[in-house]
Amino acid sequence: MSRGPKTLYACTACGGQSSKWVGQCPDCGAWNTLQEAAAPPAAAGRRGGYAGGGEAVVRTLATIGASEDERLSTGLDELDRVLGGGLVAGSVVLIGGDPGIGKSTLLLQTLAALAERAPVLYVSGEESGEQIGLRARRLGVSGERLRVLTETAVERILALAAAEAPRVMVVDSIQTLYTELLQSAPGSVAQVRESAAQLVRHAKRARTAVFLVGHVTKEGALAGPRVLEHMVDTVLYFEGEVGSQFRLIRAVKNRFGAANELGVFAMTDRGLRPVGNPSAIFLSRHDGEVAGSGILVTREGTRPLLVEVQALVDQSALGNPRRVALGLEQNRLAMLLAVLHRHAGVAMADQDVYVNVVGGVRVTETAADLPTLLAVLSSFRDRPLPRDLVAFGEVGLAGEVRPVPNGPERLREAAKHGFRRALVPHGNVPRGGVEGMEVVAVRRLAEALDALA
Repeated sequence: MSRGPKTLYACTACGGQSSKWVGQCPDCGAWNTLQEAAAPPAAAGRRGGYAGGGEAVVRTLATIGASEDERLSTGLDELDRVLGGGLVAGSVVLIGGDPGIGKSTLLLQTLAALAERAPVLYVSGEESGEQIGLRARRLGVSGERLRVLTETAVERILALAAAEAPRVMVVDSIQTLYTELLQSAPGSVAQVRESAAQLVRHAKRARTAVFLVGHVTKEGALAGPRVLEHMVDTVLYFEGEVGSQFRLIRAVKNRFGAANELGVFAMTDRGLRPVGNPSAIFLSRHDGEVAGSGILVTREGTRPLLVEVQALVDQSALGNPRRVALGLEQNRLAMLLAVLHRHAGVAMADQDVYVNVVGGVRVTETAADLPTLLAVLSSFRDRPLPRDLVAFGEVGLAGEVRPVPNGPERLREAAKHGFRRALVPHGNVPRGGVEGMEVVAVRRLAEALDALA
């Protein structure tokens, strides 16, 4: 009498295996680290292979030709930018975001555009076919060529996908799937890991581009095992402020393009619309000069982006003044205020300091140091900065202003939007200058403050 697939329990700390679950790993002694895993068949365990399928062969790197497969455009320019130019055959893309942010809407629009040029398959484990049809009609999407499957068993999905042979497949979501090899509930660590592994193997073998939708935790990180992000080729985060119509999609990992690339969409009653000039929506057009507002030229992936940094400095009623940063790192704000005191003689020990990046953009690069200090000082002295001024540069602990990458590209982007003056590090001044723009080079923070006096 044949038995079903066996299961074993593997330790996440040392990799040791056990035939049953126990509280303490018998190999390393760690507690509560045993996770259910599928035991591979004896024959499969001895058969070799590689990620691209077929038999493993040792070759010299010089004899391996680079595959230049033509990328498949998704029909949405901003999504193509984040993916590195389009979809690559056999790639697996993991996209996560808060509930209701628009993940299913984005992928339904994408498949509808792709269905006119290639066979596609939309697999839903969360919604019925009728619910998907209602969303498609609300978005004005034609579903004549868009194939839909509502299923949660991975083995059944892969069998039907092999028969359909789609070029692009969406799985919404990975947390709802389960494999018959394991007994644990859908959404558990073991189920998510094994289900994703089977889908990745199918994508590489069948050369099908696969989108996996993932849930996120309350901290905003992708739910499930961390190994899930290592298994896929691209990891995208879908972000958006509550009450805002704009959505940001960010690539934190991409094997086929630049990481940290940013795409901007606007949510409308007809779905998501790409925003081709995001700098225009992140720049507030004040009627007059406003104290505490500075313009930063940041860089997201390969795109220079102009954003407004706002600061508010007010007398504190607390013994420990507040330091609040939205869109910037809070610890770095505290460090910059210490540099401002030490090297510019401006003390804010009794002031509350609030800094915000307009539009919900999160700036992680150090180029925001100089414009942040300028905005803070502008609010503290109640003296507006010039409306045609942009700035960028890293500020060191010794008070020096360090150059940042791609300075000329940042200046050209600012000139396109009508800015006529730039305060930049000395190492970022282009040799030929920038037409129509006065570039002021500074080496130290004191020089930057004197230039605005």
